[in-house]
Amino acid sequence: MSYKGPRGTYDVYPGGREPHERAGLWAFVEDRARGILGLHNYQEIRTPIFEEIELFARTAGEASDIVVQKEMFTFRDKGGREMALRPEGTPGAVRAYIEHNLFKLAQPTKLFYVGPMFRQERQQKGRYRQHTQIGVEALGTSDPLVDVEAISLLYSIHQAVGVKEEVVYLNNIGDMETRRAYVPELRAYLQRHAADLDPDSVARMETNPLRTFDSKHEGTQAVLAEAPNIGAYLSRAASEHLAAVREGLDALGVPYELDERLVRGLDYYTMTVFEAKSGALGAQDTVGAGGRYNALIPDLGGPDLGGIGFGSGVERMLLAAASHEQEPSLDVFFVTLAPEARVPAMRLAGALRADGVSCDLDYGGRGAKGQFKQADRSGASFAAIVGEDEISRGTVKVRDMASGEEREVGASDGATELLRAIGA
Repeated sequence: MSYKGPRGTYDVYPGGREPHERAGLWAFVEDRARGILGLHNYQEIRTPIFEEIELFARTAGEASDIVVQKEMFTFRDKGGREMALRPEGTPGAVRAYIEHNLFKLAQPTKLFYVGPMFRQERQQKGRYRQHTQIGVEALGTSDPLVDVEAISLLYSIHQAVGVKEEVVYLNNIGDMETRRAYVPELRAYLQRHAADLDPDSVARMETNPLRTFDSKHEGTQAVLAEAPNIGAYLSRAASEHLAAVREGLDALGVPYELDERLVRGLDYYTMTVFEAKSGALGAQDTVGAGGRYNALIPDLGGPDLGGIGFGSGVERMLLAAASHEQEPSLDVFFVTLAPEARVPAMRLAGALRADGVSCDLDYGGRGAKGQFKQADRSGASFAAIVGEDEISRGTVKVRDMASGEEREVGASDGATELLRAIGA
């Protein structure tokens, strides 16, 4: 039998064809992100990749794609409990924040995570059933400047990894006062045009009519083009919050556009929502997105505190980015000219590695010519040649792979002279 990876997944391996299949680019993105997050005092959190299904179903809301389109991977454990692989990072992070009493620390608690998420959805370019997100959650505050920080973080990470043609879209979808004024007006409008809406939007019209703005259905979009905008219904608090966020983004020089039809796909969002899109991705152009969720922490049993976060798929970042990949490189490749040279070469390689020098040697039984070819393929800067003559004299021959120049250095006292020869 022959086996293939599960539908909607991929492997990361040497020589991967797509950007997200190459480990070097993953390391580049994660290193850049961790550096930027550290500068902003965000600390890492790691939560289980599966939780009780109710945690995700409750937080996402009845109108979400996760629930409506049954996107969660679910299973029953041996105790009969219904569990789900996490479709997103926020619920688990908020659950951990409450469970471990992090709200008792000085607030806000600023967290980030890097890890796999799972959604059983139709595979599209850059969207997979198992995908990796870099996410941020700033918990314990409703300060609009924290919204500014979250949006600028998302933009900064994308720019640091080379995302091209990026625009951040911003909206405020209001507080409860706003919703009480706006939702009945929107629902009444949609009900008058129900015959032109797609079935999902008809269902959402009753549960959360704001979510109809997420529809890609042409008829629904035509109806929504004439729908009342939320901006005219914002409460004073929501209007002031939006103004403060815009002022902060202007101060930091983050380019953005206000989009009063922007909503997010999860029901827990309130006030600020945002999406970062790249023209380099075509139709599926969202690279990362997030928003504020002031009711989520108390809804899950915690104190009445607000929070904001975002998630950005690493695969989509890599697709939207200019390539920063470097060819694999190695400092030293040991070429052994006799069987008895292999152990001394391994001893010297160990000494070099202890000093931070990367090295390798032949494990394929190749002759000298084949070993030099392997040294070249590995991108080695130097070849360290060990044979019978070198062992008898207590030396190593060092060849500069770029110039071909060779010189002999002592090896009887360990790797000191070898380190000097290669400039380490």
